[in-house]
Amino acid sequence: MYKLKFVIKRTGAVVPFNPDRITNAIYRAAVAVGGRDKEKAEELSKQVIAVLEEKFEEGYKPHIEEIQDVVEKVLIENGHAKVAKEYILYREEAARRRQSDSMHFSKPSEFIPWAKVWRSLDWAVSHNLHTIESVNQRIRKGDFPQIVHESETAYEIQLDTAAELIKGRANDLKMVMVSGPSSSGKTTTTLKLEQRLKKMGMSFVPLVVDHYFFDLELHPKDEFGDYDFETPQALDLELINIHLKKLAAGEEVKIPFYDFKTGKRFLDRTPMQIHKNEVLLIDSLHGLYPEFSIEIPASQKFKLYLEPLLQMKQNNNEYIRWTDLRLIRRMLRDSAFRAYNPEQTLLHWHYVRSSEKRNILPYCNSADYIVNTSMPFEVPIYRPLLLSQFTEWERKYANDPLREDAYKRAARIKEMLEAIEPVADTSPIPGDSVLREFIGGSSLNYH
Repeated sequence: MYKLKFVIKRTGAVVPFNPDRITNAIYRAAVAVGGRDKEKAEELSKQVIAVLEEKFEEGYKPHIEEIQDVVEKVLIENGHAKVAKEYILYREEAARRRQSDSMHFSKPSEFIPWAKVWRSLDWAVSHNLHTIESVNQRIRKGDFPQIVHESETAYEIQLDTAAELIKGRANDLKMVMVSGPSSSGKTTTTLKLEQRLKKMGMSFVPLVVDHYFFDLELHPKDEFGDYDFETPQALDLELINIHLKKLAAGEEVKIPFYDFKTGKRFLDRTPMQIHKNEVLLIDSLHGLYPEFSIEIPASQKFKLYLEPLLQMKQNNNEYIRWTDLRLIRRMLRDSAFRAYNPEQTLLHWHYVRSSEKRNILPYCNSADYIVNTSMPFEVPIYRPLLLSQFTEWERKYANDPLREDAYKRAARIKEMLEAIEPVADTSPIPGDSVLREFIGGSSLNYH
């Protein structure tokens, strides 16, 4: 048994001491710099615990910062300077994010595409879809099919613009990257964009980036046994760059195959080559992450960024959070197509959010074009689908300090869904809508 029994979190909450958290933190930092030695992470973790037990008396409750200070010290003393640097950088970035969150009213975030947000807000106001109450009024008047039409039209116009911009660079382009955080609508948008560009005479070769995942056993996981797939380091970035560079040069490569049932990757499986007048089409969370395509000149790639930039103010005078929309979308998709319980999605979401804040959102303004994939009509259809579950999750996790993130999200989304007028009939939503990717009934072939 350990002398340490409890730890004080930054929020002040006291939680049970769990040595797995130390091991996982060290392993994550190692993975970020290319290391994947779990045994070494466990060995270093034991050293950290030994220092802690020597430093603190029995019954003492260390603050999380005190534990992290010891982790840094042990890493450096054991000659793992690169891992220590990554660990320190992660701590500093997390501290900056917390400070930024507390100051968000006084300083605009560089993570937000402000020009696109302004245009989205202007559109919402002009269509009387900028508040929950205005949407409720239109729904009560029987306007739901019209709201669907207006929203879908705005989305299609953006895709027309993106296609024209890509076509204008066709002579130099070698690849188009469709990027954005989880459940932003990348799959549907990629298919619809491909349809447009084919009509313009462009041919595409899709590259499935999921095949570049490392073996499951090499992924970091937490004390609950939950694997972290959201980080770009879950992908073999070095091999991706080698293949992208060869493909851009017209050479043939052999794409690996990742078996999701066994969690194993098999190298050199599928031959691929880009011929004249063909362009590589890449749908990936991390398409804008610099290390993803560091070997490819900017002139050879077109970067498209997607995000549901909904501009709808709630009754509490706060705007609906885009991350909450994506959480709901992912819950519905995971439940319908991946046999993944919606509650598991809620409990995993802190990984999604942490990784996108660090590895996706900071690069959104480097995109060549941004598409707002939100649909103002999506909020009313979510109420009958998930309100009862969010109500239950709010109650279930109300007093659990280890599930504080899940509780806050559940409470916030429950309040949002309670305020919107429910719509159960989804028949006005077209079969090729981006929303069909999540609620089902799509006319598009996703395979």
